[in-house]
Amino acid sequence: MRLSWCVCTGREAARQSPAVGNLLSPAGARAAPVRGMTPRCLTYDGPVIDERDLEIIAALQEDARATYADIARRVGMSPSTVHDRVRKLEEAGVIKAYKAVVDPEAVGLFVTALVAVMPLDPKQPDDLPERVQELAEVEDCFSVAGEANCILKVRTRTTSDLEDLLRRIREKAGVQTRTTVVLSIPFEGRPISP
Repeated sequence: MRLSWCVCTGREAARQSPAVGNLLSPAGARAAPVRGMTPRCLTYDGPVIDERDLEIIAALQEDARATYADIARRVGMSPSTVHDRVRKLEEAGVIKAYKAVVDPEAVGLFVTALVAVMPLDPKQPDDLPERVQELAEVEDCFSVAGEANCILKVRTRTTSDLEDLLRRIREKAGVQTRTTVVLSIPFEGRPISP
């Protein structure tokens, strides 16, 4: 379900529409539907998520293999209600996927690097993501503001493999690169906490 929302203080929401005092926006602020109101705040489109949904999301981020019964005990709901809410969160695109988190070193990927990518010709099309998507070593691609157009997070077996990957990126995409090799990863892939 997608609606337009106006993020307001609790007093504004109650004054504009008393029935919405218990609703939360995805950011956790009190929210009121925009329909028929004169919004005094930022409006945006997003799924309606309440505190219980956030508790379910937190439980799934902690253990995506937990059963509905396990999550239900944790959040104080029935398993069928949890199942229904998870289904709705999936349909709304809030929950995008369930996947295994693999230790890169356990599968032989010992080198992690962040690669800043800048086009050689500023007039060339901004199609880098499509050009590097097929390279298995590219784990993430971030479009960024600043000197670089994109930052790629890459993983390879060795520094020689990293050097070869950088050559292939430069040739395939017609770009220059600036690479930072990661020495250690204190944490990554933290759960999203709205």
